[in-house]
Amino acid sequence: MSQPILFTPFHVGGLELENRIVIAPMCQYSAVDGCMTDWHLIHLGQLALSGAALLTIEATAVTPEGRISYADVGLYDDVTEKAMDSTVSSIRKWSKIPIAIQLAHAGRKASTEKPWLGEAQITPDRPNGWQTVAPSALPMYSSYLPPLALDRQDMASVRGAFASAARRADRIGIDAFQIHAAHGYLLHEFLSPHSNHRTDEYGGPIENRMRFPLEVFETVREAVSPSKPVTVRLSASDWVSGGWNLEQTIQFSRRLEEIGCAAIHVSSGGLHPDQKIPVGPNYQVPLARAIKQSVAMPVVAVGMITEPTQAEAIVATGDADFVAIARAALYDPRWPWHAAAALGAQVTAPPQYFRCQPPQHKALFKS
Repeated sequence: MSQPILFTPFHVGGLELENRIVIAPMCQYSAVDGCMTDWHLIHLGQLALSGAALLTIEATAVTPEGRISYADVGLYDDVTEKAMDSTVSSIRKWSKIPIAIQLAHAGRKASTEKPWLGEAQITPDRPNGWQTVAPSALPMYSSYLPPLALDRQDMASVRGAFASAARRADRIGIDAFQIHAAHGYLLHEFLSPHSNHRTDEYGGPIENRMRFPLEVFETVREAVSPSKPVTVRLSASDWVSGGWNLEQTIQFSRRLEEIGCAAIHVSSGGLHPDQKIPVGPNYQVPLARAIKQSVAMPVVAVGMITEPTQAEAIVATGDADFVAIARAALYDPRWPWHAAAALGAQVTAPPQYFRCQPPQHKALFKS
């Protein structure tokens, strides 16, 4: 049997990845005052042994106010850096998997309750709540308190916070960086005409709406080691008429590539309550395919990719260079093992687990 493309190596910038499976960032809402806890060691530790090529730390807020909820991970001071360093160092004792981090600011979608407690916005006058910010004073939902519109000084502060968080992550040995410009959070809010009603040079035509996210990218790129890739996660469509769409995403992706972006991770939605998303297997792959046809940098597809043959088809046909798994990895933290077995490939596993190889897959594991 020929080697499946899903298990062939690929470079992203200066980082060599041993296969085409990446673990997407997944918020756990289990931090304390922005600090990682033992839950993150358990959660990330098991995924570090999954056989995937890259493990991405969940959306990590660059300021306290940039957290989605009070229980989100942050990287904005020495205390949060020490907590993350401890978690990452412990994982590295037992796994060689490259580790990326998603740097984020939640914008107008910040200050919410944990999902399993209702996910409602918490107002500034209540415990665990604070005033949100955005490009314009437009709330996500009518029940939400309007955010404060960022002024130039505020925007400079946010840019600086992204750079500072990136330097902290670089210092603790993070291998790659992903800037979160998707799912209705701050940088996506600047991109979409539904959430950006500014009348200065950061609002209006697409060149203006792209300006602040591009500035943030350049700030992060300059802040970290030149050999480490900086990538971007985008929502390729708001799935609402008159919103951010695929054509604009392609234009933005080309601009990112021009200034050194190493890869684009293609998601969608999350910005508007009226979104109509055609959810189903591969539902975002056509978006990834269109972007891949328009740029030279690697493209990551994500969204209801659950079967090994499905993932192999995505990369083998050239729709994307990588597949990202999230919920599938939570349900089955050994998903890459099972994909390798199904496709007749090998996958990296710790030697402590070599004895569990089924007889029909005796050559499945490599160390």
